[in-house]
Amino acid sequence: MRTPPGWPDTLKTLIQQMLAEATASALPDVTTPDAPHVERTRDPAHGDFASNIAMTLAKPARRAPRQIAEAIVAALPASERIAGVEIAGPGFINFRLAPAAFRQVVPDILAAGADYGRSDIGTGTRVMVEFVSANPTGPLHVGHGRGAAYGDCVARLLTAAGFDVHREYYVNDAGRQMDILAMSLWCRYLQCRGEEMPFPAGAYQGDYVQAAADKLAVEQGDAFRHPAAEVLAGLPADVDAGGDRDAYLDAIIVRARELVGEDGFRQLLAVILDEQLADIADDLAAFGVAFDRWFSERSLVDDGAVAAALERLREAGHTYDEEGATWFASSRFGDEKDRVLVRANGTHTYFAADIAYHLNKLDRGFDRLVDIWGADHHGYVPRVQAAVQALTGEADRLAVQLVQFAILYRGAEKLPMSTRAGQYVTLRELRDEVGMDATRFFYVMRSNEQHLDFDLELAKSQSNDNPVYYIQYAHARVCSVGRQLDERGLQFSAEAADLARLEEEHEQRLLTELSRYPEVVEAAALGYAPHTLAHYLREVADAFHSYYNAHPFLVEDAALRNARLALIQATRQVLANGLTLLGVTSPEVM
Repeated sequence: MRTPPGWPDTLKTLIQQMLAEATASALPDVTTPDAPHVERTRDPAHGDFASNIAMTLAKPARRAPRQIAEAIVAALPASERIAGVEIAGPGFINFRLAPAAFRQVVPDILAAGADYGRSDIGTGTRVMVEFVSANPTGPLHVGHGRGAAYGDCVARLLTAAGFDVHREYYVNDAGRQMDILAMSLWCRYLQCRGEEMPFPAGAYQGDYVQAAADKLAVEQGDAFRHPAAEVLAGLPADVDAGGDRDAYLDAIIVRARELVGEDGFRQLLAVILDEQLADIADDLAAFGVAFDRWFSERSLVDDGAVAAALERLREAGHTYDEEGATWFASSRFGDEKDRVLVRANGTHTYFAADIAYHLNKLDRGFDRLVDIWGADHHGYVPRVQAAVQALTGEADRLAVQLVQFAILYRGAEKLPMSTRAGQYVTLRELRDEVGMDATRFFYVMRSNEQHLDFDLELAKSQSNDNPVYYIQYAHARVCSVGRQLDERGLQFSAEAADLARLEEEHEQRLLTELSRYPEVVEAAALGYAPHTLAHYLREVADAFHSYYNAHPFLVEDAALRNARLALIQATRQVLANGLTLLGVTSPEVM
């Protein structure tokens, strides 16, 4: 069920009708726009909504804005929902709605139920949202959790706005990090099998590597075992012995491949990779996040997709060869410089695989691509956007949203974060400590472009200072009123509600807030901005708590009682719908 048109859409239609009548007489040289701009006013003294339509038409019509505004306002039809229209400043048209207009939101919400706020603005548009995509080199930590919560909320919002949404996790299962992961497993395995093997300083230190090695040692016995002396013979010094960390890593990876063979090395990688992906999938599922597809980076090479993508760019004239390497002329599309696709040694870059992945997305028929990356990838954005533009000829097919770092505090203590060193707080640990609802809400209550200081103590507190508790408590309070109604043997009838009795200031504030919900959802979806919905829900909760504390609901006057109960039931529905879009529950008892 589609939500009835909100007042911005209703007023846009009304303005078009008024313009059509005005252009037939007073403004014959004015062309009616398809979508006049309408927005809520910031100051109630200026009415409820305003449009700058007269000013946008002034230049092409060669008329003064106020002259156009006067002609439009003169064509306003009589309406019991509009209390008045006035012209302000250079030509703004301000609309003031009658109380009956805001009261209509209550039956609209109760009729639509869980569908209230949903729209069809995105109907027919397929959107791919790719998020998390953390290297499967260890458990998800609190930094990954913010990207997971944000990406999931963006996907939920886009779905609510009518878009056909596909969620994807890009598995970085190729490249040097995977080599290091496989080598880390092998070194721990050798230790398990009794070899006095020093563990490389640059290897993955986490307990999950040891756990996987213990399991491998039991299941495979000595299948991958080689004497430590043979492994270490001729290797350069590691960093703790005064050597170079990366040089040592590269050398021991080469030695591992020599001793266990390429097939054996792939098998080692498969063991640890499968373990990590299964753990990540379970962790995300428990966090309320699911994907339609887990896409393997390695498959792009195995299937020839990287070579095909580079050939597509070459045929379009966007590549050139220089100094033995193949380059993408990304500077033609706004990047600061051109980028290497194939190195002089014949190996392709990570960027080449990324181009192939985005081409794969486009070839699957997605109209819009939304990539959600960590803020440390900010320098990578222009080159990928350049590649998509080169492949499609369109500059707006790809939107990249960067998620800033989440810093976890326990009191005044800042907690460490290093996957390679094995020092981090996992998403699972965070969820266990503060709960899924608080974790998800705290992750999205700030813009993704802002750094987030995650306050553990605040997230766990049951006070009005905790925003998720404050919102959920509003929902639970409405439910408690329903229980009190039953205990007193009273009945609630929305049909018997005399909504005209909702005249108190607190009621007017709540009605105004509820009427904004469809606009907030649509704006949050189109702007990839779930934090605006989180802020809105806090405002609704605040309006409700103020109302709850100021007025009794279960009054003797049945018509007034039903009106107030209808209003708070509508409030409960909006809170539940909004929390669902954030992946947060709506408890009935707290």
